[in-house]
Amino acid sequence: MKWWMRVGAFVAALTAAPAASAETIDVNGTMRSYTVQLPAKKPAPLVIVLHGKTQRGADMVTRTAWPQVAKREGLAVAFPDGLNHAWADARTKAGPELRGPPPGTDDIAFITKLVEKLVADGTADAKRVYVTGVSNGGAMVMTLICARADLFVAGASVIMNLTDETAVTCHPSRPLPMLIMNGTADPLIPYEGGRGSSYFAADGFWSTEKTVAFWRELNGCESDDASVTDLPGKAPDDQSSVTRITSRCPAGHDVLLYRINNGGHRMPGFAPDARFPKVATGLLGPQNADIDGAEAIWAFFSRFR
Repeated sequence: MKWWMRVGAFVAALTAAPAASAETIDVNGTMRSYTVQLPAKKPAPLVIVLHGKTQRGADMVTRTAWPQVAKREGLAVAFPDGLNHAWADARTKAGPELRGPPPGTDDIAFITKLVEKLVADGTADAKRVYVTGVSNGGAMVMTLICARADLFVAGASVIMNLTDETAVTCHPSRPLPMLIMNGTADPLIPYEGGRGSSYFAADGFWSTEKTVAFWRELNGCESDDASVTDLPGKAPDDQSSVTRITSRCPAGHDVLLYRINNGGHRMPGFAPDARFPKVATGLLGPQNADIDGAEAIWAFFSRFR
C-alpha cells in the first residue's frame, strides 16, 4: 500500500475509533485527570500512554494510532495528564526555564493508583499492564519501570535517553522487556548524547547506545547486538529510514531498539504527529512514516504476559 493510501486509511480509522472518556482520580489530595478508552470485553490488557512535555493525554489520542490499535486488539488504553503538561520523572537537575510539575508532585503514585483503579473495577488484567511514552513521557516510563516494575509487563520509551541521575537511581525489582525508539537527528535528546538544544538535564543525556547497554546489563543480556535489520522504506518522502536492532537476552528480558535514521524528536507514524507538521519538522526534525510507533510498540508488548 502506498504511503498516502496508508495515511488515508489511518484517518478513516480515526473517525471510527471508539470515544474515549475523561475521568479524574484523587492522588494524595490532588485531583488528577486522564482519558480512558474502554475495551469491548473486560478484563483486557491495559496500555498506559504518557504524553510529552507541553502536551496532554488528549494529544496522544488524536496524534497517535493507539485508539485504533486498542479497538482492533481489544485493549484498554489510558492517557493520563501530567500537571503543567509535564511529568515528574527521576530527573531533578533541570533548568528553571522548564516549568515542570509543581514541587512535590508524585507521578509514580498517580500512575500506580490509576493502574490499581482500572484493575479493581474490572477494566484491566493485572497480569497484562504495559507503559509507554514519548519524550518527557519516555523518561517517566523509565522512572516507573525503575520504581514499580511489579506493576508492568513491559515498557517502551520513545525519543528519550537516560542521564547519570536517572541511571544511578534505577533499581527495578525485576527485569522487564524494554523497547527504545530514538531518532539520530533529534535536536532535543541527541542520539549521541550531550545537551543538544535541551535544558532537561544539567549533566547531559547519555547516548542511545549507552542507554540500550544499560537496559541490556540490567536485564542480563549480552552486550553486543543480536541482529541489525534495515526495514523497508515505505515512505520515500519522509527523509528518514528505520533500523531494528535486537539483543541476546534471557527469555522475557528482551531489549529492542528502533533506530530512526535521520529521524527527529518525533514519534514515527502514518499520520502527522503535530498540528503544524512543517513547523514541527523545522523545530524537531523529520517524522518517520516507514513504521507506526504505536503499532511497533504493541507488536513488542503483545509478546509478553
